[in-house]
Amino acid sequence: MSTQRMESANSMATKRHPCPVCGHKEMSLFLELQKLPVHCNLLWPSQEKALDAPTGDICLSLCPTCGMISNVAFDPTLMEYAETYETSLHFSPHFQDYAEWLAKRLQERFNLNDKSIIEIGCGKGEFLSILCREGRNRGIGFDPSYDGNREGQEITSHITYIQDYYTEKYATKEVDLICCRQVLEHVDTPKNFLSNIRRTINDQGNTAVFFEVPNALYTFRDMGIWDIIYEHCSYFAACSLARAFTETNYQILDQYESFGGQFLCLEATLTDKPASSITDQLEQTKKVADLAFNFAKKYREKVGYWEQKLVEWAEQRKRIVIWGAGSKGVTFLNTVKGGEHIEYVVDVNPHKHGMFVSGRGQHIVPPKFLDDYQPHIIIVMNPNYLDEIGAMVRHLKDRPEIVSA
Repeated sequence: MSTQRMESANSMATKRHPCPVCGHKEMSLFLELQKLPVHCNLLWPSQEKALDAPTGDICLSLCPTCGMISNVAFDPTLMEYAETYETSLHFSPHFQDYAEWLAKRLQERFNLNDKSIIEIGCGKGEFLSILCREGRNRGIGFDPSYDGNREGQEITSHITYIQDYYTEKYATKEVDLICCRQVLEHVDTPKNFLSNIRRTINDQGNTAVFFEVPNALYTFRDMGIWDIIYEHCSYFAACSLARAFTETNYQILDQYESFGGQFLCLEATLTDKPASSITDQLEQTKKVADLAFNFAKKYREKVGYWEQKLVEWAEQRKRIVIWGAGSKGVTFLNTVKGGEHIEYVVDVNPHKHGMFVSGRGQHIVPPKFLDDYQPHIIIVMNPNYLDEIGAMVRHLKDRPEIVSA
């Protein structure tokens, strides 16, 4: 990576960075991390390529006015969202249950029956398929990483997929609901992103919107340090998410946490003028600030704890596996020293099997691999899946110890 494209974290710390949501003139730096993988969800076909994967710096900064948190060292030109970008969680029954619940909620909330739905960042199309199936709706999914040749892909006549970004050139597309899940956190200029969507659907005043993002309060309150990744340049709490929408002429209908508090959801419609936030801005912002700076203090402690555990287990000749080859697993292996003692990462997504983890090169294997490997320790990257994983390994001859990262 050239020095022209990515400046060092120290250099970034000396610059003034305005808030990308409210425009406050300067954000406060509270956490610096260096040389983490640029992509956690872009896996590699060989260990050699994985070890040579590009890295970038993270400089998390807080806006004291709206509570927005941004990586001010983010370089959007490094992002690559192609067909090999793999984020699907729908192979997990637990996550699939959540997706079904959410689709049903949206169908009832917006009377989605025989309606037109656009999903921005539809991934491989799983959630859009559920939304359209539930209410016999028509769907258009936008995502550069969509793969129409994917094995097992559900193809239906009432859903169209476009390998492109949703822009004003698609303004003629009829839409009753805009759905956008786990996308806004990848955007370094969220107000511009929301304004562009607003302009694109401007003549369709009855359009509703639904957004889902990782919940920053959960990340910083519960020490979710493995959620700090380069791909996520924006971290939203309820206050900053509401501010971004109200300043771009959306009327917020509801905000709520979902998926065990890990996600933050927002439902809105269009309005002709900015509206007041439904959250207590000052109180929420102070809470975010307190959590963020406390998070920075405890970050090193948590990393140190896991480094010590890996040393202990290695001395005891324990076989260790990580369960979860998504962003949390990749970040753990690239952050904690001693990851070389872990050879394998388990994942239920068959499209990840045989691939290698960015930055560290661990081999990704299916759960069945454990029948022969018989690990002593399974480190589960997301506590939401503890019960599901426990049930999947209950048959193993030597019952492994299952621990949450």
